[in-house]
Amino acid sequence: MTKVAFQGERGAFSEDAVITFFGDVELFPSRYIGDVFEAVLRDEVDFGVVPVENSQAGSINDTYDLLLSYPLNIVGEIHLRISHCLMALPGESLDGIKMIYSHPQALAQCEEFLRKLKAEIVPTYDTAGSAKRIKESGLKGCAAVASRRAAQIYGLEILAEKIETNVNNYTRFFVISKKKAEPTLKSKTSLVFGTKNIPGALYACLGAFATRDINLTKLESRPSRDKPWEYIFYVDFEGHIDDKVCQEALAELKEKTNFIKILGSYPRAAD
Repeated sequence: MTKVAFQGERGAFSEDAVITFFGDVELFPSRYIGDVFEAVLRDEVDFGVVPVENSQAGSINDTYDLLLSYPLNIVGEIHLRISHCLMALPGESLDGIKMIYSHPQALAQCEEFLRKLKAEIVPTYDTAGSAKRIKESGLKGCAAVASRRAAQIYGLEILAEKIETNVNNYTRFFVISKKKAEPTLKSKTSLVFGTKNIPGALYACLGAFATRDINLTKLESRPSRDKPWEYIFYVDFEGHIDDKVCQEALAELKEKTNFIKILGSYPRAAD
């Protein structure tokens, strides 16, 4: 059976992403996103599923840094609708909650609802892990922000549901592997590059795509870890690395950059 690692405990949204993409597989929960990359690199699993960005809270920086560091390939993507619930031990009431646990991204996505509660907000490493902690430690007066399935797994009572600020709340996940994905009719490519420190450098780099009518679906800058106040750029574009027009664009891009790393070409997720 296919083995897939994901960040979080059973009931995490990353597990939902795994099931959505693969169906029935052997699941390997991991505490940190970096642990997922390590499991794939060491052949402990066949694939990893990691969150990349949320439509409300933005990018998951750890994932982007790890994509740059590890010799792995993006082979798929998932767009998952995220709906959060507030859950606690059976018998608890909303008015009695004094402390709320969850992952920082989930807390950010539910900020408007949580702001109305007179409770201390405590960031943790995982949404489902917060639910598991409340159950196993019998934490009274405490609640977790997690998925409906997490409440079912850990036997918690849902005090409020659909508490996310934006109903159009989606998280994008990448599927990573040591292998590469086969070309498809609707492919997307992700890469990262560093520009030369000269006027118009980024403009020139993006021209390699624009002059060939290659559609960029994402452009994001991140601070360089090697040089203070310098930046690298993550780009997603429509097309496969083996497409002739994409190869031409990348050949031109290599002439205008300090470095470039192809993170993967993979099938585009269905909208």
